[in-house]
Amino acid sequence: MTNFDELLIAAAIFLDLTSVGNAHQASSTWAYPPACCKGTETGGDCQRVPDGHVTKGRDGFTVLLHPGDHRLVTKKQMFLIPYGDEIPSGDSDFHICLHPAEDHMNCFFAPPDGF
Repeated sequence: MTNFDELLIAAAIFLDLTSVGNAHQASSTWAYPPACCKGTETGGDCQRVPDGHVTKGRDGFTVLLHPGDHRLVTKKQMFLIPYGDEIPSGDSDFHICLHPAEDHMNCFFAPPDGF
């Protein structure tokens, strides 16, 4: 390995570590991508979707959230996420990022097996 290769690896690690600083972690300790998360551990816009609140339909995933299901939700919200628009989650749970407001789905994470 050359010094140039080592420098590239060090730069990649630095960029990865610094970009995660703007995001927060899911409860299972994997980090939401910075492009999805606009918050912190206590005030982030990404959160696990409660069990039973995601269904699979003909056209995609339907997510139904009620007040208390997500820290930003103040009224009943329903989102349809077409198949292929989901991002693999780092655990076996569904997660959703709402930004800039509670009625706008920014990112949706599904378990690798879809359920």
